Amino acid sequence: MKQRLALLTGVFVVMALSNAIVPVLPALAEGPALQGALFSAYFLGALITVLPAGVLSDRVGRVPLIRAGLALTLGSGAAILAFPDPLVLLAARGIEGVAAGLFVPAAMSWINLQPDHEHMSGNFIAALNVGLVAGLLGTGFLSDVAGTMAGVAVFTVAAAVSLVLSALVTEATAPDGRNGGLLRIGKSYSWLYLSTIVLVGATGVVTAVYPDFTGETPATLSLQLGMMNVATVVASIAASRAHLTPIPTIRASALVMAAAVALSYLTPLAFVLVGGTAGVVMIAQIKYLAADQARQGAVMGLFNVASYGGMTLLPFMGGVIAEINGFMMAFAVTAVLSAMMAVTIGRCRCPVSQ
Repeated sequence: MKQRLALLTGVFVVMALSNAIVPVLPALAEGPALQGALFSAYFLGALITVLPAGVLSDRVGRVPLIRAGLALTLGSGAAILAFPDPLVLLAARGIEGVAAGLFVPAAMSWINLQPDHEHMSGNFIAALNVGLVAGLLGTGFLSDVAGTMAGVAVFTVAAAVSLVLSALVTEATAPDGRNGGLLRIGKSYSWLYLSTIVLVGATGVVTAVYPDFTGETPATLSLQLGMMNVATVVASIAASRAHLTPIPTIRASALVMAAAVALSYLTPLAFVLVGGTAGVVMIAQIKYLAADQARQGAVMGLFNVASYGGMTLLPFMGGVIAEINGFMMAFAVTAVLSAMMAVTIGRCRCPVSQ
């Protein structure tokens, strides 16, 4: 129980600190270009780290990477507080991303090696999304009452606590130094990873395109988009306890996601359905990958690459389509791609029980 609490606390802090500078970006950097760079540096750091970290966790163990990720999270938060220079902030954000890239695949592979991995994965995804929301809303509130950097300070202290708690975590299994070959793993699970790119990326399209589409105030938008994260929290916990069969669940969820994205063009209330469907999909995908016990680090590393890749590629695609062909077409293309996953997931011949 203590080990699981340490991991849940850890992912909460890693995600909260990653979002803690978002509400105060204008105070940290001048101009949208530098602000955008500060925001993106985190994702770049994470994207280039998750796969090597996953592979390395199979070779040297999960616990060293979990602790390294939390230590770097603490260090990056301290650097942001101590050195508010934009270039230092840019480097610190990159280190934050590297920290997440080390922690998340190692923690997820540790979880998937546990007997209660299905329940635990639901709790993990829930804690991750609660952290994202807390980073945004907590920092926004604290900056009003205690200063611009108050949120960063609070979550940096929380990172120190999480690092101490990580001492309770022990290896789930002894690493054997093998991962089975990344190309072989990628080929085996290609259709599953494609569904991750598209169905996780669809949430990014809605998040990225909707603000300009509606022109709502930041306060209203934060509440509307926050509904998506809350729905993901609730759905991931519920799905992890429903013992769903992965492939049929992903197929049905793809159709629901298509409808939800289309409906979000008409009403922000559909964000609840988008977020909830994403929570169900991720639990089904993680459960499927959990059966490959011998290569957990590598398969979860690639899963995280697919997730970050989807959140990078699809929002960019949606923005380009909206710019050229209008917002309706951006939502429509994303909905069609989501529906296609109901067909392509049936081609998956992953070497585990469906």
